[in-house]
Amino acid sequence: MTGEQDKIAFLEDLLLGKEGENLEFKEWKTMNDFDLLAKYCCALANAGGGLLILGVTDRRPRTVVGTTGFPQPEQSRKSLCHRIPLAIDFNEIQHPDCSPGSRVLIFMVPSRPIGIPIKFSGRYWMRKEDSLVEMSEERLREIFAESGHDFSADHCPGLAVDDLDGAALEDFRQRWIAKARKAEDASLAERLSTLSVEQLLTDAETLEAGKLNYAALILFGSSQAARRHLAQAEVIFEYRSSDASGAAQERKEYRQGLFGYYDDLWERINKRNDKQELQEGLFVMQIATFGERPVREAILNAICHRNYQLGSSIFIRQYPRRLEIDSPGGFPLGITLDNILERQNPRNRRIAEVLTKCGLVERSGQGMNLIYEELIKQSKPTPAFSRTDQYQVGLTLHGTVQDSAFVRFVEKVSKDSATFFGTHDWMIFAQIARGEKIPKEQMGRLNRLLELGLIEHGPSRTYLLARSYYEFVGQKGVYTRKKGLGRDQNLALLMQHIESNKATGSQLEELCQVLPALPSTHVQSLLKTLKRSGKAQPVGQRRAGRWFPGKGPTHGTEAKHDA
Repeated sequence: MTGEQDKIAFLEDLLLGKEGENLEFKEWKTMNDFDLLAKYCCALANAGGGLLILGVTDRRPRTVVGTTGFPQPEQSRKSLCHRIPLAIDFNEIQHPDCSPGSRVLIFMVPSRPIGIPIKFSGRYWMRKEDSLVEMSEERLREIFAESGHDFSADHCPGLAVDDLDGAALEDFRQRWIAKARKAEDASLAERLSTLSVEQLLTDAETLEAGKLNYAALILFGSSQAARRHLAQAEVIFEYRSSDASGAAQERKEYRQGLFGYYDDLWERINKRNDKQELQEGLFVMQIATFGERPVREAILNAICHRNYQLGSSIFIRQYPRRLEIDSPGGFPLGITLDNILERQNPRNRRIAEVLTKCGLVERSGQGMNLIYEELIKQSKPTPAFSRTDQYQVGLTLHGTVQDSAFVRFVEKVSKDSATFFGTHDWMIFAQIARGEKIPKEQMGRLNRLLELGLIEHGPSRTYLLARSYYEFVGQKGVYTRKKGLGRDQNLALLMQHIESNKATGSQLEELCQVLPALPSTHVQSLLKTLKRSGKAQPVGQRRAGRWFPGKGPTHGTEAKHDA
């Protein structure tokens, strides 16, 4: 079955399903209404995620009609991910019942994070029967209660607007304006530029009923206010040139609002951020040991997820080739190493929301996905959590580039393909490059990458990166070695050995030595092929038997053989 046939079969199964909160069919023959599309995606996310299927009638019996809407779905997907901070994907299906020039377009919408409703154009959308409606206050309260108590939303007694850092607030304002302009929301950008400080804090939901919350302190507080109201809300940076005990070569304590030190902290890390020079043939590249994006995301994760009611601080320790970030409090409720890329539950939801508003957090709850993706693309080890327990999250980012050829593969894929690749896709690429086995639960994604021609079948049910990649990096010989010999060549090699040893016969053990890359079961299957074609014959008992050309020696007695 071809990839397109698989897609059609998948769609046929969906047509028989029941439309509900997680499945939405729309005829949508020619519409290009992006706002309506975004509202439906928002509603699906708030219902736990699901599929929005365009080009199919929504009343039973459902029929495929096709849609010409959103002729550049990748651009539409990017716009959706920008306006709705979730990793939305899409698929196109050329169903035979589609009208000429149309296709079925499916948008795959993930669930909202635990405790965080998703909104579009300032409103929280949900589905009610066949309609889109604004979410009720009762439902909003239920969602906010999912993640438990949000300390960052609590009123901070005695904190006043004068206790906040004006420069930090202005930095936040400018970042929010820049995000609005990027989204081509000129009216919002203009409004933000004229807001009073009090109204800016109110719109950011850090000032409510005239009272500032802890999010305002943690994000915008002055040094004096932070020391007075929440002394443990500090970040301690250390640079150590080795693992030897003793004083750090540099130490800096940040006890103030995040927006007052966020850039300075990165600059402090970056000043000792050496470049690794890698060469592949005539191609030379330089890669920073610590990429700015994953480091910044890791810092933001620590700020959003730490437990501020514990007395310890966030520690960031930089070594020449690794960065360690220790944050008070274990993983938030419901988050484990097994689901850290699929589930999100920010411990301090109000802080996360403010960071999302101004664009520091691009996709709600997706910071760890971005860290994984960036490290994989630079052929660095994935994040390690060996120091994590119920009292802290200990994250390690290793900076050594492992395979410069893989970095060039990423360059080629990013340049040649307009397809969206998620975190698990990049993980599959890296696993294949390292020769690792692909987990069964990833086979659906693996088949998609096979269909796109980015990976190929290798010998013995293995996989390898596409031939075009090896040609691109000047490693055609490596491709031939990994791909192995074709079936006819394997048969010819076995036959050559059997002919060369026709006087004494060839045992299975030595025939396996002829093709060391293949398991014995595969060699046995090839020998059965030679036997069926009359080119070789086993003589003797089981594994002790020997193989001879043709029908075997005239003096021998043919016996059952386990080939």
